[in-house]
Amino acid sequence: METMGNLRRTHYVGGLRLADAGTEMTVAGSIAKCRDKGGIIFADLRDTTGVLQMVFDDGTDREVFAKAQSLKSEYVVIARGTLRERDAKTDKIPTGEVELYVSELRVLSAAETTPFEIRDEIKVKDELRLKYRYLDLRRPSMHEPLVLRSRICQIVRNYFCDHHFCEIETPMLMKSTPEGARDYLVPSRVQPGHFYALPQSPQLYKQILMLSGFDRYFQIARCFRDEDLRADRQPEFTQIDLEMSFVTEDDIMTLNEGLIKLLWKEILNIDLTTPFRRIPWDEAMARFGSDKPDMRFGLELMDVTDAVRSSSFAPFRSAIDAGGSVRLINCKGLAAQLTRKTIDKLGEVAKTYGAKGLAYTRLTEEGETSSFEKFLTEEEKAALRAAAGAETGDVLLVVSDANNTRACTALGQVRLEVARRCDLIDPSKFEFLWVVRFPLFEYSEEEGRFMAMHHPFTMPTEDSLDKVETDQAACYANAYDIVLNGVELGGGSIRINDPELQGRMFKALGFTEEKARESFGFLMDAYRYGAPPHGGMAYGLDRLVMLMLGRDSIRDVIAFPKVQNASELMSGAPDVVDAKQLTDLRIACLEGPQA
Repeated sequence: METMGNLRRTHYVGGLRLADAGTEMTVAGSIAKCRDKGGIIFADLRDTTGVLQMVFDDGTDREVFAKAQSLKSEYVVIARGTLRERDAKTDKIPTGEVELYVSELRVLSAAETTPFEIRDEIKVKDELRLKYRYLDLRRPSMHEPLVLRSRICQIVRNYFCDHHFCEIETPMLMKSTPEGARDYLVPSRVQPGHFYALPQSPQLYKQILMLSGFDRYFQIARCFRDEDLRADRQPEFTQIDLEMSFVTEDDIMTLNEGLIKLLWKEILNIDLTTPFRRIPWDEAMARFGSDKPDMRFGLELMDVTDAVRSSSFAPFRSAIDAGGSVRLINCKGLAAQLTRKTIDKLGEVAKTYGAKGLAYTRLTEEGETSSFEKFLTEEEKAALRAAAGAETGDVLLVVSDANNTRACTALGQVRLEVARRCDLIDPSKFEFLWVVRFPLFEYSEEEGRFMAMHHPFTMPTEDSLDKVETDQAACYANAYDIVLNGVELGGGSIRINDPELQGRMFKALGFTEEKARESFGFLMDAYRYGAPPHGGMAYGLDRLVMLMLGRDSIRDVIAFPKVQNASELMSGAPDVVDAKQLTDLRIACLEGPQA
């Protein structure tokens, strides 16, 4: 192999155009493809910005031509030559009007045959792609998202700095606290039996920074949660984290709408309309069955309880008597697509989310079929259809439940599945909204108590202050989530800055004074020395990039992601460790492999 010698790159290839023809330049990268046509050789050079065709012919120096004959895919080279207009132009690549006529070539590294071709138009198993992630990332469709992610981070930093924010790093080794997902724990060698936790978020530290007088903080922060994985969740992820003093939730939402508007313009050249719509949590659940509703299509939920309030139909009767409701979706004009077989599958979706079943009525030109209307009187049947605005061609999908939230959630998931199956979603649309006025608490069946819906430091709404300890189900929070196309992009809240109110909040959550001090004593002490009103939020950077680029999984926008069992296939993490390391940490493995 050769060295670069006196050659140094003068140009990246992706931006070269016909206007640059006649320029002598040096380029460097990997061979994407090589075609030997006998007396002429074409080699496509790929660097981090794009691809450029290089040409060698009978006018090329014989030694250089011989090197070109040896080129194979993924060989690393540096080449000097003159850019010229191509005879056979192509619109398949941005540099398709030009080519480099090479006068000097150095082969810097050879390459073995790769396990799969380094191009986008191939089908490769995810496991193989992730094992050879360094090869997968050479493909343009995988390379470009990470370049754009970097650009997004630069825009975020500049935006916050221009708005008087200070970028501050918070600890990666911190105290484990309750009220959240499982922590990743790190044993301390110098304090045996003691553990750090990796941060699930910088929440406590950013509030401490407000109490420290920094006024406006932001950080592109690494966070860790030991939880089950899915398409938009990883055990380690990145947040755009911020906190502000002397603000209301309106101030925070307005500033962040400015950031989103700037990102969409700079990255996608799309002009978003602000302010984004705002919907209280109660309304979002009632209309869409979700606290992160997808607004790109209709199919809104309807409460038809009054229409069937007198019905003796057992599922309706039991739900209504228990204080619940009967709700439906009118799938307008979708009877031809929603066959009985399809409706049965939708019923399984409803059951997955807690419903006992999914009742239906299909109104077609050929006739009407229903799973429940025979149990209604003609008056009840007419009232139900009138409330639903039912017409020929429609399908009514009905859920009844004693728990209104469960009924809405199950029907909301059916709504999403109908939209997917009937192709009602326009993937080119970006529909933003804020969901506001969340419940302050949510009841955990597993814990048998009310827990904080967000975290214990969330400020109750003014009309909830006197109910924190006495009527938790009726309490609401100064909390807000930003939602895009049915995905929660981020969320935040105004924080409690009154020590007395914070104490009441801990008490409402079942903390003894001793437990509260053990977990959050440093924050409680800080409050005693003056705390400005403050609030903030955090975005999931991975989800943000995924949605901007129209990807289906955050793994596509993370350089080295984990798979379903939280392992990283390329390096083999997690792995067993040497017995001496465990001895130094005074850790014994009770089960499983040891080194």
